[in-house]
Amino acid sequence: MNADLNTRSARAAIFWRVHWWAALVASPFAVLATLTGLLYVGTPQIEQSLYGHLEQVAPVQQALPLDQLVANARAAAPEDMALQQVVVGAASHEALKVIFAPRVASPDPHAHHHGAGQAASAAGMASTAAPTGIDQAAAAPRKRAAFGLPAGAVTLYLDPATGHLLGSLAQDSRFSQWAKHLHSRLLQGEGWRWMIELAASWMMVMLITGVALWWPQAGWPRRGRTGRAFWREWHSFAGVALGLVSLVILATGLTWSKYAGDEVRMLRDLAGQAPPQMPSGLRSSAVEGSAPLSWQAALQAARAMAPAASLQLTPPRSADGIWRISIADRRQPTLRFEAAMDAYSGAALYTSGWQEQTAFGKATAIGIPFHRGEFGWWNQAVLLVFGLGVLFSLISGWLMYFKRRKAGQLSLPRVPAGAWRALGAGWWSGALACLALMPLLLLSAPVVLLLDRLVASRQVAQA
Repeated sequence: MNADLNTRSARAAIFWRVHWWAALVASPFAVLATLTGLLYVGTPQIEQSLYGHLEQVAPVQQALPLDQLVANARAAAPEDMALQQVVVGAASHEALKVIFAPRVASPDPHAHHHGAGQAASAAGMASTAAPTGIDQAAAAPRKRAAFGLPAGAVTLYLDPATGHLLGSLAQDSRFSQWAKHLHSRLLQGEGWRWMIELAASWMMVMLITGVALWWPQAGWPRRGRTGRAFWREWHSFAGVALGLVSLVILATGLTWSKYAGDEVRMLRDLAGQAPPQMPSGLRSSAVEGSAPLSWQAALQAARAMAPAASLQLTPPRSADGIWRISIADRRQPTLRFEAAMDAYSGAALYTSGWQEQTAFGKATAIGIPFHRGEFGWWNQAVLLVFGLGVLFSLISGWLMYFKRRKAGQLSLPRVPAGAWRALGAGWWSGALACLALMPLLLLSAPVVLLLDRLVASRQVAQA
């Protein structure tokens, strides 16, 4: 029994010490990420206030033909902008969105070979009745993230019932874009994303070691506690109570991060969990005497495949190009859909829906919108409680530490000699997995370990 007690004590000392170092590294960035994340939670209401007059119209009983609407948008768009795609909402009160982006001089004749996540351009669509009049020199493809838009994109909003232009909005000027950049890289360049990823990596360590410290005396906070005991019990309870949400938020954040995201995607692909990809080389077959599909005909064919979703239509870029169809709303993950259509017959050359998604793809399709609070008020409420809980955990943790710390000392628990062997194979395997999956953790851990050794040496000298 003494041996078991000594083993548990040694593990607790290690977990406590690692937990402290993780908090030291993560806390400054975690506070910033949490505060900016709480701001991002209110994005739907803020954007409704700012852009509701553009995005919503009186319920439409009968919409004008899509060809006429796109022609109106093309006539109103700047000459140096190429038509990218059209978004047709599922609800009758949604405005039509016609998206343009700056023209690119060098075309890519194989643009239609790229997989989902790259936008095809179609500039010479002014008439829009016959999408074969394509100005390829002005419509080179632009890379974008899934559900994202090309750099410099501008959206024109039209009333589907009247064809009147409601206004335009540059994607980069949206509040959501500003809030996202503030949250992910503090309004700095891509090179600053490492800060939030470093925080998320060490917060994952905080979560794991915190649960490990709480587990032996798991229970509800007891009444009548004061001082450090009060903070300790509520700190542990808050951290564990929010543990599942914390895991989802951290995991989804790391999934689309720069370095850890690459590792996760590599493992995803090795495990056969990559999302389905549209085959390369799909081409339309022109039939002599047949006209290409109009916008309206393409919409009707797309609606037959996905009747309930908001649709994003990307036109063909060449005479043998294809129509690309996908959903435009992350809040509808189970309606996730992608298709390629022949530009003349409207026949489906490729389709992929929710059923074709891998387990990993389904998890991320739900987890990422949840992380962003896109599932409605309940999702926002959960994230608000989560954010406040994170702030409470950080503040209460440091309050406990300073109440415990002796003047002039760090007051970290001493780790007995050979205590690291007490962790066992399971914990060591988990630690190695975390280091492998989180490169910034791997890079920063040796620095933390060196500092810890210096602190341990000082503790021995003071003893």
